[in-house]
Formats: sequence, structure tokens, C-alpha cells
Amino acid sequence: MHTNCKQSHKQKYIMEVIIELNEALDTATFYGVNNINMLCLKNQHPDVRIVARGYQVKVVGAQAAIARFEQNMRKCEAFCIKNNTLTEEQILQLLHGEQPTEFLQDNLILHGVNGKSIVARSTNQQLLVDAYDENDLLFAVGPAGSGKTYTAIALAVRALKNREVKRIILSRPAVEAGEKLGFLPGDMKEKIDPYLQPLYDALQDMIPGAKLNEYMERGVIQIAPLAFMRGRTLADAIVILDEAQNTTTAQLKMFLTRLGVNGKMIITGDLTQIDLPASQKSGLKDALERLKDIRGIAIVEFNQKDIVRHHLVKHIVAAYSAKRSLEDAADAATV
Repeated sequence: MHTNCKQSHKQKYIMEVIIELNEALDTATFYGVNNINMLCLKNQHPDVRIVARGYQVKVVGAQAAIARFEQNMRKCEAFCIKNNTLTEEQILQLLHGEQPTEFLQDNLILHGVNGKSIVARSTNQQLLVDAYDENDLLFAVGPAGSGKTYTAIALAVRALKNREVKRIILSRPAVEAGEKLGFLPGDMKEKIDPYLQPLYDALQDMIPGAKLNEYMERGVIQIAPLAFMRGRTLADAIVILDEAQNTTTAQLKMFLTRLGVNGKMIITGDLTQIDLPASQKSGLKDALERLKDIRGIAIVEFNQKDIVRHHLVKHIVAAYSAKRSLEDAADAATV
């Protein structure tokens, strides 16, 4: 905060203060369309003059008036960071000591873009949320559409907003239906982006576009294929490995040993969708067997009841599971 003092006819001391906003704030949301939110704040504090630009707000007025303005602005700032939304009505409620009622919700993880509530939508999603607080390494295993990755990314974004970590690192093995990266057109980013698109989709639900771009440019949020993890020590970060069923044992061991001080890892995967050659054992399956009894490691198993996509997805998963069970039984009978 920077302060200048000037003499005035009306008041003994007129001060000019520059208030630095929290870098976690999305300023476009905070200021509002055509600065409508700042105008609302100004109208509630007629005894100060304000000029807002970027992450700085210049305030001119008497010391007591400036202090009152900053206290109220900080309430709005904290609300906007937490909820990804801010309206004139919410500003007035906050300034009158009220908490906007629509934001008091059970199973809430965080508020996404435009205040969208990101909640645990099933029992096992809530188990993952609860296990996160007690463990530094978590495995979330289950069928497509059960919200494993989405919930994991929501926990990571919440941790970043709460300053529990400094970085989010998201990774996937680049193994899809037998394609090889070298055969795809474009540079490395263009090659790997299709594999990482589900992670982008989740982030775009939770962080406003301009803020997300800023985080990625600064390396606060990093998205990279698994091969780029070798040699790194991932401290002060939450690291998510998606589609881990497509890792080999060596790859997953390499990844798990990247965990650094004040770091957390969430590993997600579906053991029914392994795209590795039949001769290779899934690193995820191997890790679940090896690590299941270690304190500080939690395993949350999702099932068909957790599927939160289109209602037909549950039936599709069930149909494939039933057919696979019959085939396994037939194979066992012929041995």
C-alpha cells in the first residue's frame, strides 16, 4: 500500500492510497461490466474518490474513510475469489454484514465460473473430498463419467485459491487407441493437446478464461504429458495424473516418486479401459496392490452409482461390464 498526504480546505488531511488487490482475483469479474461493481462500491462510500486499474485501486479521501472503504472492498474481494462471481446485490449484502444465501450449500467444493456451484454429487465423490484432507496421496478408481477427474481438479483449484499450494500440475499418459505422438501433425503442444482436452474442459468450468490463461502463462497451472515428469521434484504443488490405467509400472513409479514437500497427488483411472498392449500390466493396477495398506495413502473406488453424465451412460457401462463378466467366466471355464 502506498500513501501520499495533501492539505485540503474541507479536511485537515486528504490521503491518496494505492491498494494492491490479491493476484488470485479475476479483475474482470470483480470490477463488473463497465466497472458497474466499482461504481456500486463508490456509491456506498461517497466520501472517497477511486480509480481502479489492473490489480491496483487508488483511493483519495480522509484516513478513516479510506480505511472503511478498504475494509468493505476486501470483503467483496474475498467473496469474488471464493465464488467467482460478484454482483451489485451481493456487494450490498456483504456491506450490510449478510452472506448471500445462495452460496450456503452442502457438499460444496468451490464456486466455478459465474458462481456455478461445484459440489460432490455422489457418496464416493464426497469420500474423495473427505480423504483429501487426511492424505497426501489419493487414488480415485472407477468407471467413465463418475466424476473422478472433475472432483480431483476441483480440489486442486480450491487448494490453489486457498493458497495451500503454489501450483497445479495436471498430467496424462499419451496413450489413446494405439496412436503414437510422432504420427500426429503439428508441434509438441498441438500433439498433446487432444490428450489433455478433458483437463482443459474441467479447468474452464472453474476458473474464468482470462485468469486461467494468466495462470498457465505464469506456470501456476501446468498441463503436461507424463513423459515430461521425469527428473522433476514437485513441491508446494497438487499433482493430478489422469487415465493412470494407461501407465506402465515403471512410469507410475517414476511419477509417484516426484512427490515433494508440501505436495499432494491424486491419481485417477478406470481399470476397465486399459489401452496398453496385452503383454503389459497396468501401472495403476500394480500400484493399488502394492500401496493399499500404507498410511497417508487413500483409495476411493467409484462405481456405476456415481456416474453423473447422461442417464444412458450408467446403462452403457452396466451392459459392457455384464458382457465382460460373461467373457471372463467363459475364459476361466476353458482353462
